Amino acid sequence: MVLALRHLLIYACAAGTLLLAANMIMVSHTQRKAAEKRVANLIDEVNELKQLNDQQVKDRVQIQRSIYSIKDLILASAKKSRTPDNHEVVKKDVVLPILIFSCNRPTYITKALEDLIKYRTSKEKFPIIVTQDCGHEETSNAIQAYARHIYKHIKQPDLSPIPNLTKKDKKQEGYYKIARHYGWALGQVFDEMKYEAVIIVEDDLNVSPDFFEYFEATHALLQEDSTLFCVSAWNDNGEAKHIDESQSELLYRTDFFPGLGWMMLNSLWEELRVKWPKGFWDDWLRQEGQRNGRSCIRPEISRTHTFGEKGVSHGQFYKNHLKFINLNGKQVDWTKKDLSYLKKENYDQVFRNQVNAAPLIALSQFEEIARAKTHSAVRILYKNKNEFKVIAKALDIMNDFKDGVPRTAYMGIISIFFKGIRVFVVPPPEWQAYDKTWS
Repeated sequence: MVLALRHLLIYACAAGTLLLAANMIMVSHTQRKAAEKRVANLIDEVNELKQLNDQQVKDRVQIQRSIYSIKDLILASAKKSRTPDNHEVVKKDVVLPILIFSCNRPTYITKALEDLIKYRTSKEKFPIIVTQDCGHEETSNAIQAYARHIYKHIKQPDLSPIPNLTKKDKKQEGYYKIARHYGWALGQVFDEMKYEAVIIVEDDLNVSPDFFEYFEATHALLQEDSTLFCVSAWNDNGEAKHIDESQSELLYRTDFFPGLGWMMLNSLWEELRVKWPKGFWDDWLRQEGQRNGRSCIRPEISRTHTFGEKGVSHGQFYKNHLKFINLNGKQVDWTKKDLSYLKKENYDQVFRNQVNAAPLIALSQFEEIARAKTHSAVRILYKNKNEFKVIAKALDIMNDFKDGVPRTAYMGIISIFFKGIRVFVVPPPEWQAYDKTWS
């Protein structure tokens, strides 16, 4: 009798252990409940068997079979939970490669890589791929110095002159080579390496401490909202005088492609690869033919900062504007934030209500309101291109258009924080679409 009960106790403990395993292994709710029921029945059997001294061997076999039956159920459930068709499976961590473009600036690529490596939260989640054009040996050596920190160093194989350029375009051949490089490198990342998404930077960018978390958190948003085509780290009007530095977590939707540190999905590449432009790829991407009514996410405070005074653009806008863009210095744990408010169905009406709640003022009234601080937010109306430029000059914001879209605009509205007041530069209420003739 004692020996029999001892065996029963051992088997009951084994059954309990299997129940714990069932909770630890990824099984569905229904499958786990089935396992729990079988264990409960087994315990009932054990209690009954305590009274049956004359059938010890038979009882032991019966318990063993029950335990093995439960084990088989658990293992089968665990195997099923790992199949692609099981919707309850926990998704693996997404890998977001960093694709950094370089050419012939060895000190720039060194500085950029130092920053990325410094703030990178995971080498596995954020593999760095350096793509190099120009065939510049010193730059190549600078990249190789970081070989243990980067996943791949790929080199554009086509270094030939761009064919069939007009005399005028020949003067801007650098922009055509950049477009060729971008098209080739994106093909490598998506078509050859089979990544699902990529974060694109250039060799003249610093990044913020929360750069990687920012893109990790917004990746799901980009996947889920078909009205988005990119997430950017850049605010074109992001100088210190135009941002609210207390709002490091504030994000916006924008109809203007910002670039300068941005993320795209493979699905967008599938659209663009067949019509990739010969030159000026960024302005091309800002055209409605590529945008298709979609928007990007951008921050109040930039998560990148450019130090690119030397380059193809010869420092265009750099001395007067770009170098003054403020880089976020605060660590924001984006992965713990609920960013669903940025989905179009949640965002648009709330944004409109926020804008419409601000009193409409004339531009001439702004300075007095700013001094008296009588309002925390105001609206300033523009009705045409010339009025917009006058307002932009007075507020010292970017005044150019790309395919009719002002920088940072969403639904025609530009939001800045100027002299302690939230300022919305707004089109008329009847506004429907951007006017391409403004470009």
